[in-house]
Amino acid sequence: MNALKTIILICVVLYLLSMLFILLYSLAQGYLAWSYLTKRKKQPVQKIPDCSVDSWPDVTIQLPVYNEKYVVVRLIDAVVKMGYPKERLEIQILDDSKDETVDIIAQKVEEYFLQGFNIKHIHRKNREGYKAGALKVGLNRAEGEYIAIFDADFIPQPDFLKQTIPYFHHEKTGMVQTRWGHLNRSYSLLTRMQAFALDAHFGIEQKGRNASGCFMNFNGTAGVWRKSCILDAGNWQSDTLSEDMDLSYRAQLKGWKFIYLEDVISPAELPPVMSAVKTQQYRWTKGGAQTARKLLWQVLRSKQSLKVKWQATFHLLNTLVFPAIICSAVCSVPLLLMPRELPVLSHYIIWASIFFLSFLIFGLIYYVTATQTEDNRLGYFVRIFPLFLSVYMGLSLHNSLAVLSGWWGKQTPFIRTPKFDILEKKHGKRLLINNSYLKNNIPVSTWMEGILALYFFSAIVLAFYLNNFTLLIFHLMLVLGFGLVFYYSIRRYPLQKRAIIKDSKVKSSVVVN
Repeated sequence: MNALKTIILICVVLYLLSMLFILLYSLAQGYLAWSYLTKRKKQPVQKIPDCSVDSWPDVTIQLPVYNEKYVVVRLIDAVVKMGYPKERLEIQILDDSKDETVDIIAQKVEEYFLQGFNIKHIHRKNREGYKAGALKVGLNRAEGEYIAIFDADFIPQPDFLKQTIPYFHHEKTGMVQTRWGHLNRSYSLLTRMQAFALDAHFGIEQKGRNASGCFMNFNGTAGVWRKSCILDAGNWQSDTLSEDMDLSYRAQLKGWKFIYLEDVISPAELPPVMSAVKTQQYRWTKGGAQTARKLLWQVLRSKQSLKVKWQATFHLLNTLVFPAIICSAVCSVPLLLMPRELPVLSHYIIWASIFFLSFLIFGLIYYVTATQTEDNRLGYFVRIFPLFLSVYMGLSLHNSLAVLSGWWGKQTPFIRTPKFDILEKKHGKRLLINNSYLKNNIPVSTWMEGILALYFFSAIVLAFYLNNFTLLIFHLMLVLGFGLVFYYSIRRYPLQKRAIIKDSKVKSSVVVN
């Protein structure tokens, strides 16, 4: 067997293994969609349990922030407007900032303290433990029986606590999670695709897991914890970048129950530039891999039911989808040569088309999501899903690097997602030029994404040359996905540079992108 045939054979094996994992993962997701649909039909709309106004418990709201000068004021203003008895409410601003955010917070805290609010500015001079460390410090000083947490990109609704606290009437309820809303969904194609993905997570995954009695996770924000649950589960720990999922699993392994409120919406801002999306995706993906490395064996050894273990396994291992995507994509190109080089094997590989059932399952899941949101129309799904799936595949290299780093055990800093305070469509395509949190460097992985776009384009040329169109649609989506990710990753850099030059002349504070 010559070298080319050996390479093709290796690619066939890797391709089949990767597609098999994606199919198994899609089946697990399909179960969640089925559970969501069946439970939704059987259960009435959730109503707030009775809770006497005089019996509202003490609540501490924690706001972990780090260099959030663009959005911290709107966050604090929203929290103090919470329709909850002032004497029962403590507000902690857990500030690890190293810029003018510290002074901005100090001024707002003084303003609201003079108005009678129990508001505290807890400023750490080091970021030991990052977000988990800040939450742990705040918890040690918290006066409340319940702990509500909001990240800086959220604008909590005034009735948030009155919508969530009553669900703790059962003593084993450890956490209540609300659904994320999207303040700038229609800002750009990028924000629409992010909203589309998050709607599936909150509309299908979280609801499906919770309704079927499987483990779900706290999403890091827009939720409320029972303080005793956090302590019983081992408190916040900083050995992963997904401290939220880590604590969630430890708590549920201890027997605590979680509640997901699909109809309680907590609005948040979506990252409007690709670099910010990648920062967020890297942290989430690596943190998920670290959590799986830490807790998967504990889940498998636990006394939970087979169903719970099955769903928890794919939940913890869901980040492996990205290496499976990039592996199957890269290996699919040599497969085009198989009919010519290995004709006997090509007759059997046709059965591998069953693996594309996973794309159908994902399509059904996201269609259900689209029909459950404000974009309740088939046309929206037809337009957004192919593009979303392409970009999702285009992010597979970037996220695979995060997965490998997480499983390898390499520790990296908690890098926050830059915030912009750009919410309305009327802003057009204007971004803050002086956003000091954006970096201008283009990482090597971005150039690799551009190279991969060319690689898959060559596969399309090869398909026409060989008259083999078996994987043409797949390769077209890969070209589109990696091309868009590469384009949006480098797009702002030259424009920002030109705008900075212009800004030095006209003192403009914004840039047209």
